Amino acid sequence: MSAPILVIEDDPLLNQQVCALLEKRGFNVTCVHDGEQGLTQALAHDYELIILDIRLPIIEGYEVLSQLRKCKQTPVLILSACGAEQDRIKGLSMGADDYLPKPFNIEELILRVEAILRRSQHTEKNPNNYVLKTNGLSLNKRQLHAQFNDVHIEMTAIQFKLLWHLAEHAGEALSKPYLYQQVLERQFSRYDRSLDMHLSRLRKKLIAVGMSAESITTLHGRGYSFNA
Repeated sequence: MSAPILVIEDDPLLNQQVCALLEKRGFNVTCVHDGEQGLTQALAHDYELIILDIRLPIIEGYEVLSQLRKCKQTPVLILSACGAEQDRIKGLSMGADDYLPKPFNIEELILRVEAILRRSQHTEKNPNNYVLKTNGLSLNKRQLHAQFNDVHIEMTAIQFKLLWHLAEHAGEALSKPYLYQQVLERQFSRYDRSLDMHLSRLRKKLIAVGMSAESITTLHGRGYSFNA
């Protein structure tokens, strides 16, 4: 069955173009044009991805994302106005999985969509490879489930993948280029702060369940390390 995707975009032409292209690629697409309709659809149905514009009528994109994250971790790809760096940073810090600035290449949108779906749908055939446990932290890659000392940790698919890679290589320095390639599935750019935003969000969630503030450390000039 094709992946169900919700597109929330108020520009009629762009909405039509995005939805038509996704449908042509075989996705099951629902298209709405304002934040109120989008939030209603997002909460009522189980989508595998939501493409969310920020500047929306009735309910803006930030509020849609905020309300969604209270009860669902559906992957979200934000569409942001060209040059609005703060929009993208704010969206990522609120739990979005990725962003794409406007105007964008429609083929790049498809690549981003496919990358997010691969991250969220991926499972390992060998059951020994999808469970990781270390010092009270337990990760299940198949279920995208994380807990610390039996306390569940809510996180997005991309945050889970980031934590998995760090924990799997505990004590090692993982460089930004490596994490961009393995987690975000794109090349590193010094002007792209998305990884920093995901790491910041992840750190806060780990601290909230009782893990040390030093569980993920920044190694200046080298990358990041997980301390089990």
